[in-house]
Amino acid sequence: MKKISIIVMALVALIGFNACTDDDALVFTAQDPVEAITFTNSVSSEYVLTIEASNNTAERFVWQSPDFGVDTAITYALQGSGESTFETFTGLGTTAANDIPVTVQQLFDLAATAGLDNDPLTSQVDADGNPILDSDGDPVPNNAGELFFRLVASVGTTDGGPSTISDILPINVFLPEPVIEEVEFPKLYVVGSFLEASGYGPNWTASENAPAIMARDEEDTQYEGFVFFNDAGANYKFLPTTTSFDGDYGDAGASDGSYTEILVQEGEVNCGLPAGSVAGYYLVRANLTDVDNITYSVEPAEWALVGGATPLGWPAGGTEGVPGNDHDMTYDATTQVWTITINLTAGEFKFRANDDWALNLGGDAGNDGSMDFNGPNLSVDADGTYVVTLDLSNPRGYSYSAVLQ
Repeated sequence: MKKISIIVMALVALIGFNACTDDDALVFTAQDPVEAITFTNSVSSEYVLTIEASNNTAERFVWQSPDFGVDTAITYALQGSGESTFETFTGLGTTAANDIPVTVQQLFDLAATAGLDNDPLTSQVDADGNPILDSDGDPVPNNAGELFFRLVASVGTTDGGPSTISDILPINVFLPEPVIEEVEFPKLYVVGSFLEASGYGPNWTASENAPAIMARDEEDTQYEGFVFFNDAGANYKFLPTTTSFDGDYGDAGASDGSYTEILVQEGEVNCGLPAGSVAGYYLVRANLTDVDNITYSVEPAEWALVGGATPLGWPAGGTEGVPGNDHDMTYDATTQVWTITINLTAGEFKFRANDDWALNLGGDAGNDGSMDFNGPNLSVDADGTYVVTLDLSNPRGYSYSAVLQ
């Protein structure tokens, strides 16, 4: 009996040994998932993105784990793109859990790749870079659109294993543009007997249509602007509002039409143009700094185009120039701008008045949105026929254009 027991035990041990050897040779292989990975979080109809909330969580993307057919570690990568094709995308985070939060700042950054921003000075553009206009002819803002998200689930903690990609989840974002408060700098409106003849509306009528001179800022007391006096015998006053003649300024002279260069508010008479003046365009200035000595000036300003880009080139004769070398522009009282159609070659030019350099306009050296007196030279890049326009109707907001025909 002892002998038989030993044989039986040896047989059991042999069978057990073989079984253990077979188990060690088994290989468990992860398969493609039975079900695709899907987002389970609900998204808002629109996500409003503001700088103040940039550190806040905009959305927490949540999903259910896919079934790879085996109990294994899974790595999830959330990707975002400004285009539904995901030709380019941004990684927004990886995790072994089932959710990833995305901040407002991350959406801001992603929105930039889609051409979206909250800059009120930018707009949607077409393939050629031209602004897209709405039915009213205004540029369409580029502060709203879609962003796209997808999730990649991969087996294990390294690349190369089986993976699956979710369906694309779009969300709508809106980037409010900051409200630019237009500060209205102090103005004096020039109102008188010349308005109707000069294209500004009824004579002696205080209104927004009246020409104005403006201060440089809210605290400034020096006013400047251009006025078309299509009447050499014009009489006028300076008004601080467009509603009445209350607080008006007139000349300190003895009779209407005087030009003493002094303004007063009590016992004043109507201002006039300097002696010998003709109907035309004038630079008008007023200085209210010293309330006991308020001054004003009226200076002719007939504009022309000069420069190396023009057929006549830069005027000869040093800084004073030579009359006749300037290409005179024409003033249109309806549009209130100066224009000239002229053949230009690639090069530089400027605007100057009265065939003289004493009064000239160039580029916006101060970056304040207005051409500067004695500013840098302007230029065109190509030869051709141009319509050049000089717009001085907006006091202290002078501008020009040179459009190749």
